[in-house]
Amino acid sequence: MQSDDVIWSVINSQFCSYKVKTATQNFCRNEYNVTGFCNRQSCPLANSRYATVREKEGMLYLYVKTIERAHTPAKMWEKIQLSENYSKALEQIDKELIYWPNFIIHKCKQRVTKITQYLIKMRRMKLRQEPKLVGVKKKLERREATRERKALSAAHLEKSIEKELIERLKSKAYGDVPLNVNESVWQAILDRERGEKQEKEQMEAEEELDMEDDETEEEDEEEGEEEMEGEFVSDLSDLEDVGDEVSEDGSEDLSESEDTRPKILLGKRKAKFPAKAPPQKRVEKTKGPKVSVEYEQELESLPISRSQLANW
Repeated sequence: MQSDDVIWSVINSQFCSYKVKTATQNFCRNEYNVTGFCNRQSCPLANSRYATVREKEGMLYLYVKTIERAHTPAKMWEKIQLSENYSKALEQIDKELIYWPNFIIHKCKQRVTKITQYLIKMRRMKLRQEPKLVGVKKKLERREATRERKALSAAHLEKSIEKELIERLKSKAYGDVPLNVNESVWQAILDRERGEKQEKEQMEAEEELDMEDDETEEEDEEEGEEEMEGEFVSDLSDLEDVGDEVSEDGSEDLSESEDTRPKILLGKRKAKFPAKAPPQKRVEKTKGPKVSVEYEQELESLPISRSQLANW
């Protein structure tokens, strides 16, 4: 038989693994303790008839211990799920603990009230957008940093060894086809060399094409300048020829008119002969855009004779 007084005398006077002693009061760390204090009424070990409320994953459960199940410690506590509604949970406690001491009923209701309050607070905190605090594990970070450092050093060593072997293979230190080298590695080296050669050839071909394009553009510009100069010179020569022809025609017409009507023209003004074209200025070459300049000569109208009208 279980004797509550004997158990409490041992726990109170000698030793209890759940007891925490302080200067003012003793506390209990047992998870089934309804108040958290170490005293005769609140001790779950020294009371064969005991009840408490616990929370698991947001749900409330009523745990009840009776003396009939004392011989089976695995099935000692009966687990009863409480409603999420606060008032209904209190009604369930009253229903399940109808003939129990008022101390245990009151403490269970107080525990239900406190747990529902902090569950509501937790839900509100989840809705707020607050920074999430993450714990820093310095030992783990230090271990990972050392591992990364060692891995980097090993990778650099492997790369340096690989470069040295590739240089030896390129220099044919082991012959044209080394025996102890994997064929895939040797083939990869050959392919890489071919690719580098092809890239160099392509670059040289592109440079040659660019040089040829620049030369052709320069030649086209020089030809265009020569054509513009030739056209300008030909225009000037045409203008001079036209001026000479007009002067000759005017002189002939004047001589004929003087022979036919010498008396009539004595009292009138003499006809003005066309002035010679002004000397054309040479256009100096400039580095800007090429501009062709054409000069037009306006000739004054002369009186037309009858012979000219007949020959018109």
